[in-house]
Amino acid sequence: MSDLARARRNTLILVLAQAILGAQMSVIFIVGGLAGQMLAPNPCIATLPLSMIILGSALSARPLSRFMQARGRQAGFLLAVLAGGLGAAVAASALWIGSFWLFMAGSMLTGIYMSAQGFYRFAATDTAPEDYAPRAISLVMAGGLAAAIIGPALVRLTSDLTVVPFLATYLAVIALNLTGPFLFAFLDIPRPPAPLPGAAAGRPMGQILRSPAIAVSMICAMVSYALMNLVMTSTPLAVVGCGYDTADAANIVSAHVLAMFAPSFVTGYLITRFGAERIVGLGLVILASAGAVALSGIALEQFYVALVLLGIGWNFGYIGATTMLTRAHAPSERGRVQGMNDFVVFGGVFLASLSSGGLMNCSGGTVQAGWSAVNLAMLPFLVLAGAALIWLVMRPRPA
Repeated sequence: MSDLARARRNTLILVLAQAILGAQMSVIFIVGGLAGQMLAPNPCIATLPLSMIILGSALSARPLSRFMQARGRQAGFLLAVLAGGLGAAVAASALWIGSFWLFMAGSMLTGIYMSAQGFYRFAATDTAPEDYAPRAISLVMAGGLAAAIIGPALVRLTSDLTVVPFLATYLAVIALNLTGPFLFAFLDIPRPPAPLPGAAAGRPMGQILRSPAIAVSMICAMVSYALMNLVMTSTPLAVVGCGYDTADAANIVSAHVLAMFAPSFVTGYLITRFGAERIVGLGLVILASAGAVALSGIALEQFYVALVLLGIGWNFGYIGATTMLTRAHAPSERGRVQGMNDFVVFGGVFLASLSSGGLMNCSGGTVQAGWSAVNLAMLPFLVLAGAALIWLVMRPRPA
């Protein structure tokens, strides 16, 4: 089998994984805050279970990356779906007995799956020729389109199916994870060869992090993902708090997730045509536009437009930054660099998610004031990422 044929086959498997297994993340981010609000002893910590997912993802990113470097992508992804299914089972048990703290434990386990899902985009490049890699990343991310349909549909079908709200939803998440072993049985990514004695292991991590391209790509990826999560986490609470119902919240999040992944069909082409740095910059501008629309009012249409712009901005910023990163390190550094990148990214996302509930529920005393606080919080981080990107583009290049 040619390298391109193998890359296309692996890309297809990872697209299916993103679509089917990835649906659990949209499910959990729709109902997690609402379930947390139902269980939490204090409304200010209603979104803490969602933050625990991000924390679990951040803490597992580096060990999981090293595990895949040693044991292969297939083993790592199978371990992750086991954690995802177990996390959903623990969360379902917590809903049954009404335990907020057990619900948070299940959320931490779900974070291991979320971390692995982040590596699908890197796995798509493992066997891909260099000119196919941006397209492979984009196609894998495009698998989220199906996840955006499957996830909210599951919420609508299951949220009120049992006496305990959302219990059936988490049982459906267990079923999604059971498809993982069947999908990954067809993945054909060779295990990385063990380094030969005396072989170069790549640059020290300190030197890697001082590389301008790597540092800026990590900053832009972290800001794009963290701000998207900051606003998305609060969206169901804001929508329901403004007098709309759970179905409206699910539809808005569905539109948002569609907007996150629909551009992926062209993002790879745009990166090849205009360069990753320009696409990242465009993504940051669109994220700022999302915040401006959200601050303009709380009509249902404004929620829709803001969340759609938020998704498109995330797509351009995150995929562009991922492409920048894959071009900036050697193959021998892959496991360490990708693990550190996702640790930084999800560490930032954790802090954003942790802040989201407090800003939403404990800023100004009204839902409108909380929603405004969430969106205003985007500004300094957009300035940081934009300044870093401009510095990278304008700095003198070595001869």
